[in-house]
Amino acid sequence: MDKPNEQDKYIFIDKALFFPKEGIVVFGDLHLGYEEMMKQEGLNFPINQVEQTIEDMEKIFEGIKNKGFKVNKVVLIGDIKHYFAFYKPETYDVREVLHFLEKYVSKENIILIKGNHDTFSLADKELERYHIEGDIAFTHGNELLPPILDKKINYIVIGHFHPSVALSEKKGVKREKFKCFLTGKWKGKEVVILPSFLSAVEGTDVREYNNYCFITNSELKKFGLYVLSDTGEIYKFGKVKDLD
Repeated sequence: MDKPNEQDKYIFIDKALFFPKEGIVVFGDLHLGYEEMMKQEGLNFPINQVEQTIEDMEKIFEGIKNKGFKVNKVVLIGDIKHYFAFYKPETYDVREVLHFLEKYVSKENIILIKGNHDTFSLADKELERYHIEGDIAFTHGNELLPPILDKKINYIVIGHFHPSVALSEKKGVKREKFKCFLTGKWKGKEVVILPSFLSAVEGTDVREYNNYCFITNSELKKFGLYVLSDTGEIYKFGKVKDLD
């Protein structure tokens, strides 16, 4: 299990992705309102998702600072809120998180990517289907948008998959699921798939995908797997196809 090389174009910091040269930090699917929905369905969930999200983000900003880097821009990669339908309280949650982010960057440097759950609008902030910064394209991942395939694009960053992996030390021993990043070559670009930022759920095991998006299962099997440990460290586990 090797740690990723921090001299690369990007680095993983806990659940976030960071581009040191550009100063861009990327957060995966927040799904604000998930805990409230679970409570409404009769499950006993503590409603502290916004507070937990902000706390987790704050640790990541501190981690970036401790590495000697500066944050210039924040990208929320889609599915910022959870309900497919419009649910007004989620807008308040989004506002609270955006207000927190403005402690670190200006409002114009907070990029909101529209995910398939994002059925809301803000009067003072537009949701974008994709965002391009130099040779990096950011999009949610639920649809293939031609601009991200432009020849000048070398990196594509997406969410949507909620990648995780169930691991066990021995056969027959109870497995534990961990969030993970996926990286791989696709159509001549390097694609990075972020885990969901939602703490309450690890995500979907990478072995259980069923042509979930525009990247097919067979293509995903060639992607590298970087597992996020309980302590926030990232470990390389080879390729998806190598999993038992």
